[in-house]
Amino acid sequence: MTTTPTPTGRLVPSADGHDLVVTRTLPGSIEDAWVSITEPQRTARWIGRWEGTGALGETVKLQLGFEESSPWSDVEITECDAPQRLRVLITDENEPWDISIDLTSAGERTELRFVMCRVDLTTIGEIGPGWEYYLDQLVASISGVPLPAFGDYFPAQREYYEDRAR
Repeated sequence: MTTTPTPTGRLVPSADGHDLVVTRTLPGSIEDAWVSITEPQRTARWIGRWEGTGALGETVKLQLGFEESSPWSDVEITECDAPQRLRVLITDENEPWDISIDLTSAGERTELRFVMCRVDLTTIGEIGPGWEYYLDQLVASISGVPLPAFGDYFPAQREYYEDRAR
């Protein structure tokens, strides 16, 4: 029997609408956390592999390794301040997603703050659980424990997020 992970995301009002904010505590140093969110061999473990030149102003191709049909997305690197901050613009057949990850050293751990700017409140019931899942995959991949199952997040967490959008 599996238990449904507890959703932790918050919707925060912003000048342009609402931002989705999700935090996690990662084991290990900020440098290791940075490698886990930027190096293609490590990103492949929790979200997907990417190809291209990973540098400010460049666009890389990300293959979502845990989605049906493993689709590709363009990811433009809009901010990069290693090892503290990464901001990207993800584009595919949907509206672009403006995503940032901030890392803060906390002793032998690293605090991660994920923000999806200007989230579409009509789809937050799908988006929120998806990011909870991916961020828990990140934690599991660093911790060396089995990856979670998406079915434990969606549709189980949909109502939590839809309630926040009301």
